[in-house]
Amino acid sequence: MTLGSHLALGVTTVCRAWAVARADGVVLGFTDHDTDLAFDGITFTASSGLTAMALQQTTGLAVDNTEALGALSDAGVTEADLLAGRFDRAEMRCWLVNWADPSQRSLQFRGTFGEITRAGGAFRAELRGLTEALNQPQGRSYQTGCSALLGDRACGFELSKPGYSAERATEEVEDRRIFRFADFAGFDDRWFERGRLVVLTGAGAGVVGLIKNDRLSASGREIELWQSLGPQVAPGDMLRIEAGCDKRAETCRLKFANFANFRGFPHIPGEDWLASYPTSGSVKDGGSLFR
Repeated sequence: MTLGSHLALGVTTVCRAWAVARADGVVLGFTDHDTDLAFDGITFTASSGLTAMALQQTTGLAVDNTEALGALSDAGVTEADLLAGRFDRAEMRCWLVNWADPSQRSLQFRGTFGEITRAGGAFRAELRGLTEALNQPQGRSYQTGCSALLGDRACGFELSKPGYSAERATEEVEDRRIFRFADFAGFDDRWFERGRLVVLTGAGAGVVGLIKNDRLSASGREIELWQSLGPQVAPGDMLRIEAGCDKRAETCRLKFANFANFRGFPHIPGEDWLASYPTSGSVKDGGSLFR
Protein backbone atom coordinates (compact mmCIF):
# COMPACT_ATOMS: atom_id res chain seq x y z
CA MET A 1 0.00 0.00 0.00
CA THR A 2 1.19 3.52 -0.81
CA LEU A 3 0.75 6.62 1.30
CA GLY A 4 -1.90 7.85 -1.13
CA SER A 5 -3.91 4.65 -0.68
CA HIS A 6 -3.59 4.98 3.09
CA LEU A 7 -4.88 8.57 3.02
CA ALA A 8 -7.83 7.47 0.89
CA LEU A 9 -9.02 5.19 3.71
CA GLY A 10 -10.27 8.18 5.67
CA VAL A 11 -8.91 6.96 9.01
CA THR A 12 -5.18 7.59 8.93
CA THR A 13 -2.10 7.15 11.11
CA VAL A 14 0.13 9.93 9.80
CA CYS A 15 2.59 12.35 11.36
CA ARG A 16 5.34 14.67 10.19
CA ALA A 17 9.07 14.07 10.40
CA TRP A 18 11.91 16.55 9.89
CA ALA A 19 15.59 15.91 9.22
CA VAL A 20 18.11 18.72 9.74
CA ALA A 21 21.57 18.33 8.19
CA ARG A 22 24.08 20.88 9.50
CA ALA A 23 27.13 22.05 7.58
CA ASP A 24 29.41 20.21 10.02
CA GLY A 25 27.86 16.86 9.03
CA VAL A 26 25.58 16.40 12.07
CA VAL A 27 22.11 15.11 11.11
CA LEU A 28 19.21 15.49 13.57
CA GLY A 29 15.72 13.99 13.25
CA PHE A 30 12.47 15.23 14.82
CA THR A 31 8.83 14.17 14.66
CA ASP A 32 5.50 15.37 16.07
CA HIS A 33 4.47 11.75 16.75
CA ASP A 34 4.36 10.55 20.38
CA THR A 35 7.06 7.90 19.82
CA ASP A 36 10.34 7.85 17.90
CA LEU A 37 10.47 6.91 14.22
CA ALA A 38 13.34 5.60 12.12
CA PHE A 39 13.93 5.48 8.36
CA ASP A 40 16.69 6.37 5.89
CA GLY A 41 19.20 5.70 8.67
CA ILE A 42 17.85 8.60 10.76
CA THR A 43 16.14 8.38 14.14
CA PHE A 44 13.38 10.98 14.46
CA THR A 45 12.90 11.80 18.15
CA ALA A 46 9.51 12.59 19.59
CA SER A 47 10.81 14.45 22.65
CA SER A 48 12.11 17.46 20.73
CA GLY A 49 8.88 19.49 20.80
CA LEU A 50 9.51 20.59 17.22
CA THR A 51 6.46 21.66 15.24
CA ALA A 52 6.00 23.30 11.84
CA MET A 53 3.57 25.90 10.56
CA ALA A 54 1.63 25.62 7.33
CA LEU A 55 3.79 25.27 4.24
CA GLN A 56 3.29 27.89 1.54
CA GLN A 57 4.09 26.52 -1.91
CA THR A 58 3.60 28.21 -5.25
CA THR A 59 4.16 27.45 -8.92
CA GLY A 60 6.84 29.23 -10.92
CA LEU A 61 10.03 30.56 -9.34
CA ALA A 62 8.54 32.11 -6.18
CA VAL A 63 10.25 30.92 -3.01
CA ASP A 64 8.45 28.25 -0.98
CA ASN A 65 8.63 29.04 2.71
CA THR A 66 7.39 28.02 6.12
CA GLU A 67 8.58 28.13 9.73
CA ALA A 68 9.64 25.60 12.33
CA LEU A 69 9.13 26.10 16.04
CA GLY A 70 10.80 24.16 18.80
CA ALA A 71 12.14 24.07 22.32
CA LEU A 72 15.82 24.45 23.10
CA SER A 73 17.12 21.28 24.76
CA ASP A 74 20.39 19.49 25.35
CA ALA A 75 19.18 16.47 23.36
CA GLY A 76 18.26 18.39 20.21
CA VAL A 77 18.72 22.04 19.27
CA THR A 78 20.74 23.89 21.92
CA GLU A 79 21.15 27.60 22.41
CA ALA A 80 24.94 27.22 22.26
CA ASP A 81 24.71 25.64 18.80
CA LEU A 82 22.40 28.42 17.58
CA LEU A 83 24.76 31.09 18.92
CA ALA A 84 27.71 29.34 17.29
CA GLY A 85 25.93 29.45 13.92
CA ARG A 86 25.96 25.68 13.51
CA PHE A 87 22.39 25.73 12.17
CA ASP A 88 22.98 28.56 9.68
CA ARG A 89 21.98 27.42 6.18
CA ALA A 90 21.32 23.89 7.47
CA GLU A 91 19.40 21.66 5.06
CA MET A 92 15.85 20.77 6.11
CA ARG A 93 13.64 17.95 4.76
CA CYS A 94 10.06 17.32 5.85
CA TRP A 95 7.99 14.18 5.26
CA LEU A 96 4.39 13.15 5.80
CA VAL A 97 4.78 9.64 7.24
CA ASN A 98 2.49 6.78 8.14
CA TRP A 99 3.87 6.06 11.60
CA ALA A 100 2.39 2.55 11.53
CA ASP A 101 4.45 1.84 8.38
CA PRO A 102 7.22 4.44 7.82
CA SER A 103 7.87 3.06 4.34
CA GLN A 104 4.69 4.91 3.36
CA ARG A 105 5.89 8.49 3.30
CA SER A 106 6.04 11.52 1.03
CA LEU A 107 8.67 14.27 0.97
CA GLN A 108 6.73 17.55 1.26
CA PHE A 109 9.46 20.14 1.67
CA ARG A 110 13.19 20.49 1.10
CA GLY A 111 15.13 23.65 1.69
CA THR A 112 17.42 25.46 4.12
CA PHE A 113 17.23 27.38 7.37
CA GLY A 114 16.89 31.12 6.96
CA GLU A 115 16.58 33.59 9.81
CA ILE A 116 16.66 31.99 13.26
CA THR A 117 15.42 33.77 16.39
CA ARG A 118 15.32 32.54 19.97
CA ALA A 119 13.46 33.71 23.09
CA GLY A 120 12.08 32.19 26.26
CA GLY A 121 13.80 28.85 25.88
CA ALA A 122 12.44 28.32 22.35
CA PHE A 123 13.53 29.04 18.81
CA ARG A 124 11.80 29.98 15.56
CA ALA A 125 13.47 29.13 12.25
CA GLU A 126 12.43 30.40 8.85
CA LEU A 127 12.59 27.65 6.21
CA ARG A 128 13.33 28.60 2.61
CA GLY A 129 12.68 26.40 -0.41
CA LEU A 130 15.10 25.34 -3.13
CA THR A 131 14.15 28.27 -5.37
CA GLU A 132 15.77 30.61 -2.81
CA ALA A 133 19.10 29.97 -4.61
CA LEU A 134 17.68 31.64 -7.73
CA ASN A 135 17.43 34.93 -5.80
CA GLN A 136 21.20 35.15 -5.40
CA PRO A 137 23.09 37.70 -7.54
CA GLN A 138 25.06 36.10 -10.36
CA GLY A 139 28.01 37.40 -12.35
CA ARG A 140 30.66 39.98 -11.55
CA SER A 141 30.04 43.43 -10.13
CA TYR A 142 31.29 46.45 -12.08
CA GLN A 143 32.85 48.38 -9.20
CA THR A 144 36.11 49.96 -8.13
CA GLY A 145 36.84 47.54 -5.30
CA CYS A 146 37.54 43.83 -5.64
CA SER A 147 34.44 41.60 -5.63
CA ALA A 148 36.29 38.46 -4.51
CA LEU A 149 36.71 37.23 -0.95
CA LEU A 150 40.26 36.92 0.29
CA GLY A 151 41.36 33.32 -0.18
CA ASP A 152 38.40 32.15 -2.31
CA ARG A 153 38.69 30.58 -5.77
CA ALA A 154 38.42 33.91 -7.59
CA CYS A 155 41.08 35.51 -5.38
CA GLY A 156 43.42 32.53 -5.41
CA PHE A 157 45.56 33.79 -2.52
CA GLU A 158 46.84 31.21 -0.01
CA LEU A 159 46.35 32.53 3.52
CA SER A 160 48.55 29.69 4.76
CA LYS A 161 51.61 31.55 3.48
CA PRO A 162 53.95 32.73 6.25
CA GLY A 163 53.11 36.21 7.48
CA TYR A 164 49.39 36.18 6.63
CA SER A 165 47.91 34.27 9.56
CA ALA A 166 48.80 33.37 13.13
CA GLU A 167 47.58 30.79 15.61
CA ARG A 168 47.63 31.89 19.22
CA ALA A 169 46.04 30.98 22.51
CA THR A 170 43.42 33.34 23.89
CA GLU A 171 44.80 35.52 26.67
CA GLU A 172 42.17 38.12 27.62
CA VAL A 173 38.61 38.39 26.30
CA GLU A 174 36.07 41.15 26.88
CA ASP A 175 32.40 40.69 26.00
CA ARG A 176 33.35 37.88 23.55
CA ARG A 177 34.31 40.69 21.16
CA ILE A 178 37.62 42.24 22.22
CA PHE A 179 40.74 40.07 22.39
CA ARG A 180 43.93 41.37 24.01
CA PHE A 181 47.42 39.88 23.73
CA ALA A 182 50.41 40.99 25.80
CA ASP A 183 53.00 39.99 23.19
CA PHE A 184 51.87 39.77 19.58
CA ALA A 185 54.63 41.25 17.44
CA GLY A 186 55.69 40.36 13.90
CA PHE A 187 52.71 42.00 12.19
CA ASP A 188 52.19 45.67 11.37
CA ASP A 189 49.57 47.79 13.09
CA ARG A 190 46.11 47.20 11.53
CA TRP A 191 47.44 44.18 9.62
CA PHE A 192 44.44 42.05 10.59
CA GLU A 193 41.70 44.67 10.09
CA ARG A 194 38.90 43.33 7.85
CA GLY A 195 40.26 39.84 8.39
CA ARG A 196 38.83 36.86 10.23
CA LEU A 197 39.22 35.39 13.70
CA VAL A 198 38.51 31.66 13.78
CA VAL A 199 38.07 29.76 17.06
CA LEU A 200 39.88 26.43 16.79
CA THR A 201 39.28 24.80 20.19
CA GLY A 202 36.92 25.07 23.15
CA ALA A 203 33.16 25.55 23.30
CA GLY A 204 33.22 27.90 20.30
CA ALA A 205 35.28 25.69 17.99
CA GLY A 206 34.48 26.53 14.37
CA VAL A 207 32.99 29.96 15.08
CA VAL A 208 34.22 32.81 12.86
CA GLY A 209 34.30 36.52 13.71
CA LEU A 210 35.06 39.46 11.41
CA ILE A 211 37.74 41.84 12.64
CA LYS A 212 36.82 45.51 12.91
CA ASN A 213 39.93 47.03 14.53
CA ASP A 214 43.49 45.81 15.05
CA ARG A 215 45.69 48.02 17.23
CA LEU A 216 49.33 47.36 18.08
CA SER A 217 50.82 49.35 20.96
CA ALA A 218 53.60 49.14 23.51
CA SER A 219 51.29 47.26 25.88
CA GLY A 220 50.41 44.59 23.31
CA ARG A 221 47.80 44.01 20.63
CA GLU A 222 44.03 44.52 20.79
CA ILE A 223 41.74 42.93 18.20
CA GLU A 224 38.09 44.02 18.15
CA LEU A 225 35.35 42.18 16.26
CA TRP A 226 32.33 43.76 14.62
CA GLN A 227 30.01 41.80 16.91
CA SER A 228 30.32 39.47 19.87
CA LEU A 229 30.83 35.79 19.22
CA GLY A 230 27.91 33.54 20.18
CA PRO A 231 29.57 30.96 22.44
CA GLN A 232 32.00 31.74 25.23
CA VAL A 233 35.71 31.82 24.40
CA ALA A 234 37.88 31.08 27.41
CA PRO A 235 41.56 31.91 28.01
CA GLY A 236 43.66 29.14 26.53
CA ASP A 237 41.32 28.44 23.58
CA MET A 238 43.29 28.43 20.34
CA LEU A 239 42.54 31.06 17.68
CA ARG A 240 43.59 31.56 14.08
CA ILE A 241 43.80 35.21 13.09
CA GLU A 242 43.95 35.98 9.37
CA ALA A 243 45.15 39.08 7.54
CA GLY A 244 42.52 41.47 6.24
CA CYS A 245 41.89 42.97 2.83
CA ASP A 246 40.13 46.30 2.17
CA LYS A 247 39.43 45.41 -1.51
CA ARG A 248 41.64 48.20 -2.91
CA ALA A 249 43.95 47.64 -5.86
CA GLU A 250 46.91 49.06 -3.93
CA THR A 251 46.36 46.62 -1.08
CA CYS A 252 46.12 43.67 -3.47
CA ARG A 253 49.36 44.67 -5.19
CA LEU A 254 51.49 45.75 -2.23
CA LYS A 255 50.21 43.65 0.70
CA PHE A 256 49.39 40.39 -1.08
CA ALA A 257 51.31 40.65 -4.39
CA ASN A 258 48.18 39.22 -6.05
CA PHE A 259 47.16 41.96 -8.47
CA ALA A 260 46.90 39.48 -11.37
CA ASN A 261 43.78 38.11 -9.66
CA PHE A 262 42.27 41.48 -8.70
CA ARG A 263 38.52 41.36 -9.40
CA GLY A 264 37.76 45.08 -9.41
CA PHE A 265 37.87 47.94 -11.91
CA PRO A 266 40.08 50.57 -10.24
CA HIS A 267 40.04 52.93 -13.23
CA ILE A 268 36.31 53.59 -13.21
CA PRO A 269 35.79 57.39 -13.14
CA GLY A 270 34.40 58.62 -9.82
CA GLU A 271 31.31 60.74 -9.27
CA ASP A 272 33.37 63.93 -9.69
CA TRP A 273 33.72 62.97 -13.38
CA LEU A 274 30.04 63.90 -13.85
CA ALA A 275 30.76 67.48 -12.82
CA SER A 276 33.99 67.90 -14.81
CA TYR A 277 34.31 70.33 -17.71
CA PRO A 278 36.95 70.95 -20.39
CA THR A 279 39.82 73.31 -19.62
CA SER A 280 42.41 74.84 -21.88
CA GLY A 281 45.30 73.66 -19.71
CA SER A 282 44.70 69.90 -20.06
CA VAL A 283 45.95 67.68 -22.86
CA LYS A 284 43.13 66.27 -24.98
CA ASP A 285 44.72 63.55 -27.05
CA GLY A 286 42.31 60.72 -26.28
CA GLY A 287 44.87 58.95 -24.13
CA SER A 288 44.48 57.33 -20.73
CA LEU A 289 43.64 59.48 -17.73
CA PHE A 290 45.97 57.31 -15.62
CA ARG A 291 49.43 58.14 -16.96
